[in-house]
Amino acid sequence: MTISAALLTALFFEIINLLIGNWLGSEAYSHSIMIPFIIAFLIWQKQNELARFAFTGSWPGVALLIAGIVVYLFGELASLQILLEYALLIALLGAAWAIVGPSIFKRIWVPIFFLFFAIPLPNFLYHQLSAKMQLLSSQLGVSFIRYCNISVFLEGNVIDLGAMQLQVVEACSGLTYLFPLISVAFMCAYFYQAAYWKRAIIVLSSIPITILMNSFRIGVIGVLVEFWGKPMAEGFLHDFEGWIVFMGCTAILVGEIWILSRVGKDPRPLQEVFGLTLPEPWPAGTNFRERKLPKQFWVASFLLLAALGLSSTVERRQEIIPLRATFLDFPLKLGEWVGRRQVLEQQYIDALKFEDYILADYLKSGDLIPVNFYSAYYASQRQGESIHSPRSCLPGGGWQIQSLERVPVNLDAGNAPLTVNRVLIQKGEDRQLVYYWFRQRGRNITDEYMAKWYLFWDALTRNRTDGALIRLTVYVPKHEDTVTAEGRLKDILREIEPQLGRFIKD
Repeated sequence: MTISAALLTALFFEIINLLIGNWLGSEAYSHSIMIPFIIAFLIWQKQNELARFAFTGSWPGVALLIAGIVVYLFGELASLQILLEYALLIALLGAAWAIVGPSIFKRIWVPIFFLFFAIPLPNFLYHQLSAKMQLLSSQLGVSFIRYCNISVFLEGNVIDLGAMQLQVVEACSGLTYLFPLISVAFMCAYFYQAAYWKRAIIVLSSIPITILMNSFRIGVIGVLVEFWGKPMAEGFLHDFEGWIVFMGCTAILVGEIWILSRVGKDPRPLQEVFGLTLPEPWPAGTNFRERKLPKQFWVASFLLLAALGLSSTVERRQEIIPLRATFLDFPLKLGEWVGRRQVLEQQYIDALKFEDYILADYLKSGDLIPVNFYSAYYASQRQGESIHSPRSCLPGGGWQIQSLERVPVNLDAGNAPLTVNRVLIQKGEDRQLVYYWFRQRGRNITDEYMAKWYLFWDALTRNRTDGALIRLTVYVPKHEDTVTAEGRLKDILREIEPQLGRFIKD
């Protein structure tokens, strides 16, 4: 066992270090540093029960280990961190199953699977979930503020109290509670000796509990700010309120378990159904015999050794970052259009984590309505940093998506039409028309999930993950229809598209 554990650790040593770095550097996953110790405790807790079984080995476990190694090798070739993280979990489960056999594995696989909750979500899923939770928490929080007879206005995730505004940023989306609470709920369900439907309720209920309690926190902060000023939403008090809310979420979970323990045909006290016990000490004079290692152990060890050797002999590929012009050189004179550069606020630059960007308003001679051009360029998307889709970002500013469709735009007679996402958004009586798409390594892509697939494929086959988001936005006045606004977008797109090749390489 020690041999296999050492080989597994050596194989995944680098990704383990990266995981620990993510845990220590992220508020949402800071609890994960405790999960390996919890796993060790959960297995140790069953040591008396596990001691009764011999190591019988399992060929399906060997197959699962092979699957984990294959995912690992793909992750190494593509240098995609998320693949390596999930490969670690698959290989760990496969190695354990292959060596100990089904009798022991069915008693320890749930504790090992607990590691799943320590693996960060892919970045694009994390940001989509965060954006949706920001909006929902803002709406529910404002409902609480209004219940307290305070006049308040909500625009997306910005709470306007009149004298001041509060923005529900990503850190207040509730994900810093959700991931730890789901982990706590999963552990409670594991200890809870009851029907599976009751355990499922405990785990699933952690999601609405988090949303409601985070919304309550936002509402309370709004009320405190209304009466005592903005310092109520900052500093130690803000962080302390977060701890109080998380403890409240945990208390609700415990109360839920207490209620469920009294529901059904066999109601029992909480201490009887919550199986948190320590193993009994071994009786005096107990004879211990070493388990015989099955042949699957040697097969698993050979596979891990071979994967380690292959990983160490294959030279780590240096990612190709193509030479390109920076967006500082993007022309501000495009035919009849004249542009004026804008600057993003630092908080957005820090959140988006791109390498280069352009934000400019272009105005055509004789027209009064400009078209906003924005593009964010990423030289590498291997370590989780990836393009943010406007589909999840637009609602955060209070804009509601009225329609979203893919449309072809004819650029000139000699080229095929360019397909873009056409989005009509509205906030109050204001309307805007948006074109956006992803330009990545010679492809113009409109689907976010296809962009992720090509990200993996090109990382594997071309050793490149560079790419950019391109977005054009125009205001639609009340007296105009969308046809006129769309004409402006198409007109400037014909000028911008031929320029992009210098800044976003095929």
